[in-house]
Amino acid sequence: MWHDVKMLNAAAGTLFGLFVLALLGGGLWWVAQRPMFTLTEIRIESADGKELRKVSTSTIRSTAVPRIKGNFFTADLTAVRAAFEAVPWVRKAAVRREWPNGLVVTLEEHVPLATWGQDGRLLSVQGEVFVANLAEAEEDGDLPEFAGPNGTEKEVLARYRELQDWFATVSLVPEVVQLSNRYAWTIKLNNGMTVELGREQSSTTLKERVERLVAVYPQLVARLQDRIENVDMRYPNGMALKAGGLALGTGKTK
Repeated sequence: MWHDVKMLNAAAGTLFGLFVLALLGGGLWWVAQRPMFTLTEIRIESADGKELRKVSTSTIRSTAVPRIKGNFFTADLTAVRAAFEAVPWVRKAAVRREWPNGLVVTLEEHVPLATWGQDGRLLSVQGEVFVANLAEAEEDGDLPEFAGPNGTEKEVLARYRELQDWFATVSLVPEVVQLSNRYAWTIKLNNGMTVELGREQSSTTLKERVERLVAVYPQLVARLQDRIENVDMRYPNGMALKAGGLALGTGKTK
């Protein structure tokens, strides 16, 4: 072996290459640890270019910043993103490095649409359940109340938007939309009236039942004023209602 010049040259070349790589690695490590690369600035931006409404600087400072480790080179951007997405009201976060000692974090906030269930959770305009301060969510007014089995959030949201359109002709607005564990729909309108819509036998069941109610609603109001408490629309060709303690109805429910 020791008389094989080519092999000796190859071995020497390999050792020299490893030595150079070690020097480069050590040099890069030394440079990366210089104080100038210590993270000293974290710039927060809004995804839509507007001012953040719900996420506060103090909350970021106490919740996310303590979880950031490393410097400009060594900070794990995935971990940084997760730290910011754990902040209340943050829906999504995107993180990038800014030379030589900063991070830029772009935040998208949840926009609350309704409460969800009975445990203080909120539903966003995207149909996503999240947890945040209810008082902050209702700064612009009371939120409607939604409820349904797990996994039906987007279905309830879509139905709410349809109900808004269906009742708009009589100037009524859904304030409560509930889907039971048996997948039966119940709503409460802004006049205090509860409407039982029941289960969907077809894709048009609920729409047809609402249209029947809307068609006779002006006459009901003219006769009963604001005393209507409950309307049951689960009848195929009629309805049952309760107004001022008086219950009236015809037909058989489905």
